[in-house]
Amino acid sequence: MVKAVLHNDSSVVQIKHFDDAELARLKQKPQFQYNSEPSGPSLWSRFWRWFWHLFDGVDAPRGIGMRWFFIFLKYLFISLGVAAIVFIILKLAGVDIRGLIKRKSADASIPFTETLENIHEIDFDLNIDQAIAQHNYRLAVRLLYLRCLKQLSDAQLINWQIDKTNAAYVNELTNPNQREAFAVLTRQFEFVWYGEFAINSQGFQNIKTLFSNFKQTLA
Repeated sequence: MVKAVLHNDSSVVQIKHFDDAELARLKQKPQFQYNSEPSGPSLWSRFWRWFWHLFDGVDAPRGIGMRWFFIFLKYLFISLGVAAIVFIILKLAGVDIRGLIKRKSADASIPFTETLENIHEIDFDLNIDQAIAQHNYRLAVRLLYLRCLKQLSDAQLINWQIDKTNAAYVNELTNPNQREAFAVLTRQFEFVWYGEFAINSQGFQNIKTLFSNFKQTLA
């Protein structure tokens, strides 16, 4: 039997130290910042957590009814908030909110119907002035758009036909800048006319400025 022999470890141990400058540099990096506190729930979440906690001790049948009632209130408040945002957006866009609720009877007999209008036979200046004087800004926007079609047709940039769609005229424009600008005018017109949104004087002036700026690109 061979006896085990214990050998002393005579190797030289080299102690290595971290580079203090490198450690300081790494500590400045965001991915090594571990002492930041996690963000808690939002104020909205804390409010509803507190709100529902009020009913934890309510009897089950009554508690369920009350819970559904306050769920209804919760979504009612959310709906009112969304409605308020939409209202503000429409006001900034110059849309006449009262005109959406109570439509004027004069709008039902608007001239220049889809099948009879001929852009080469309309006295645009006269009819636009009359529409503005009557505060019929929807009709004034329509006349601005029809006059714009006539201007494009006179400049031979589109081939006007009474049965063509607005999108067809947009696609006929070969100049990218003109096509993009006319597409904006088309959306404004369709929003006001086909969407039947009444606009006020300020909203009409904003749209009229867009048409005036577009006309300058045709010169």
